[in-house]
Amino acid sequence: MKDLINAIALGLLALLPLTNPPTTVALFLALSKGLSQKEKNKQAFLTSLYVFLIMALTYYIGEFVMDAFNISIPGLRMAGGGILIIMGLKMLFPPPVQPASASSNPQEQANFAFIPLAMPSTAGPGTIAMIISSAATIKHSTLFPAWVLMAAPPLIFLFTAIILWLCLRGSGLVMKITGESGIDAISRLMGFLLVCMGAQFAINGSVEIIQTIIDANVHSPRA
Repeated sequence: MKDLINAIALGLLALLPLTNPPTTVALFLALSKGLSQKEKNKQAFLTSLYVFLIMALTYYIGEFVMDAFNISIPGLRMAGGGILIIMGLKMLFPPPVQPASASSNPQEQANFAFIPLAMPSTAGPGTIAMIISSAATIKHSTLFPAWVLMAAPPLIFLFTAIILWLCLRGSGLVMKITGESGIDAISRLMGFLLVCMGAQFAINGSVEIIQTIIDANVHSPRA
């Protein structure tokens, strides 16, 4: 049991900095403005559930799926960056407020649990890349017993999702403190940060692609 606890602790220490729950909470505050508490709780639960599913599926079949569709990590970074840029621009330059009758349907408003909260804000390209590489490495690991290596990953993902859910549920306190004007400021700030993050994802993906091409040309046999 001690080995299992140590493995879970190591996994959480590796995952939590990448998932960065405080950033997701700030984004959640910006996107959930105007929703009822019931709908906010629903979105918090769905976001945590999606994060768990993304991590678990990535661990068990991520490498297979990416190979089957010929998707590279740089490509994943660039796609995630594009999504973040689009969402960030919408938050940075929000459209005019619609009349209450036209935007009163919560189903039309609350559709942000999967994109961008779960992916790519929480389970983004960096998290996915680390999980895929860990899945390939852990098969040959001798640090822990075999049963620990089988049991630890889903528990790590579950605890990560629970921690995120608790953070999102606690966002109501932050919303009460900041008020409407504070939430609007957070929304625009997060929009700017999302654009920057998206641009950086795209830059990193482009650099990795260029580096791969350079390495291929350098190491290719000359005629």
